[in-house]
Amino acid sequence: MAELVRRGHAWSMRITLVQGDITEQLVDVVVNAANSSLSGGGGVDGAIHARGGPAIMAACQRLRANELPTGLPPGQAVATTAGDLPARWVVHTVGPVFSAREDRTAVLASAYRESLLVADTLAAATVAFPAISAGAYGWPLEDAARIAVETVRAASTEVAEVRFVVLGGAARRAFEAAIAATSPDGQPAPG
Repeated sequence: MAELVRRGHAWSMRITLVQGDITEQLVDVVVNAANSSLSGGGGVDGAIHARGGPAIMAACQRLRANELPTGLPPGQAVATTAGDLPARWVVHTVGPVFSAREDRTAVLASAYRESLLVADTLAAATVAFPAISAGAYGWPLEDAARIAVETVRAASTEVAEVRFVVLGGAARRAFEAAIAATSPDGQPAPG
């Protein structure tokens, strides 16, 4: 069910959905829903740092010491080694904290877009994304899924497959609905 639609110089990518552990994905890039300090934390960030081992933290510390002394701004992305993960690289991105008073949709979309741009610089063919900002940052799940899928579908990228990796049934249903709403055949490609 791959979509091979010519867009400019790039082919559209295949979008798949997996309910499972993002740290177990055999892909070129695993995207980390990081905090600005790149110091690890809870949720996806903590799991990636724990499973990936000290090489990821060491790479993040070098980035903070040299290129990002004030931290990684929300909506931006940067790559490091994947350490002990089965992936080749980790692309760290910072999603925005949800606000009912301020529309931060553009920042969340930027986190996905910038992650794909970094993946392109690595010549990555496969990228696994979590539901950025939908956990501790409080973004409503259905809206987070919609923004993620719409942004990825619209991105100009050389990435061949984007895999959304979610833990629970509610997230799976939200991403299934978002993928179906944007897919020509109404279905995600089998994961």
